[in-house]
Amino acid sequence: MTTVPQVTLSSYCENSIPVIGMGTSAYPQVDLETTKSAIIEAIKSGYRHFDTAFIYGSEKPLGEAIAEALKLGLIKSRDEVFVTTKLWCSFADPDQVVPACKMSIQNLQLDYVDMYLAHWPFKLTEMIPKKPVERDTIRPLDMKGVWEGMEECQKLGLTKGIGVSNFTCKKLEEVLSVTTIPPVVNQVELNPVWQQKKLIEFCKAKGIHITAYSPLGANNTQWGDNRVMNSDVLGEIAKARRKTNAQELQKISQIPQRKGVTLASLLGPVDIALEFDSEV
Repeated sequence: MTTVPQVTLSSYCENSIPVIGMGTSAYPQVDLETTKSAIIEAIKSGYRHFDTAFIYGSEKPLGEAIAEALKLGLIKSRDEVFVTTKLWCSFADPDQVVPACKMSIQNLQLDYVDMYLAHWPFKLTEMIPKKPVERDTIRPLDMKGVWEGMEECQKLGLTKGIGVSNFTCKKLEEVLSVTTIPPVVNQVELNPVWQQKKLIEFCKAKGIHITAYSPLGANNTQWGDNRVMNSDVLGEIAKARRKTNAQELQKISQIPQRKGVTLASLLGPVDIALEFDSEV
């Protein structure tokens, strides 16, 4: 079993984070038992970082998988896994942030999560939005009020760290202007065809760590396809290095920061025995 390297986030988060994680979002959604089984197999392979969210519907099977892994002796303690979950947009009101975090922790059957992220920089009036999201269901986010709630989650010990997801430079500036505890993570889509260089540089300057989702491209999503994984250029590079396309994409997604964190898909976990040097 491969041991995954970890990186320190910042002085505002007491935990380090494994540089490879497994995302538990799937489209179309898979059944709970399949999700649980996939996570257990990932733990056997060496994964210790798992990303979920209320809206994914995967918090409960992730919690069950962690409990099963402890029972089977695959991990010795809960502290061996790094769990990220997210504040869903329909709960993005100042008085709902802490209750939403507690609900997610209950779903996960845990005492705390390692990272709690504001999922999007807006509020939704519908719990499960239509696709595409209708404009009249989107509301501006009370950035100050919601972030105070996020900070309270950390102060209460519900999470070891707090961050954001899908935030642009402008939205990050807004949240940084009202923080006592700044976000330590910004989780965004990042791959060779969506490189987000300006955002990466901004986050680096502000001490915000980038976590990349869809590093293998946005296949199995409502908005993407498989053109990244099927790239002829990528195939040639991978062949020359005797690696798979997925391994090369994971490495490329880490390059912008040298110590980037990437999330593999639940439906297509890559071989975790990757190279962690800085060469491309």
